[in-house]
Amino acid sequence: MEISTDPWLTRQEVADRLRTTGKTLANWATKDLGPRYVRLGGHGPARYRLSDVIAWENAQFADSGDAA
Repeated sequence: MEISTDPWLTRQEVADRLRTTGKTLANWATKDLGPRYVRLGGHGPARYRLSDVIAWENAQFADSGDAA
């Protein structure tokens, strides 16, 4: 089994990074719109892997339809 060194972020840390609110991220989570997350142990606060947040951010550019 490979051990990941990818840091886990709290919902608030991700919200700060995206300059939005934790409430917005929670709303996105109910609609499968935001970055992937887990509830470690099946319960507790949502945690986001930094690599998943970055991948989601990059996908937003790819899906925007803008020609850069």
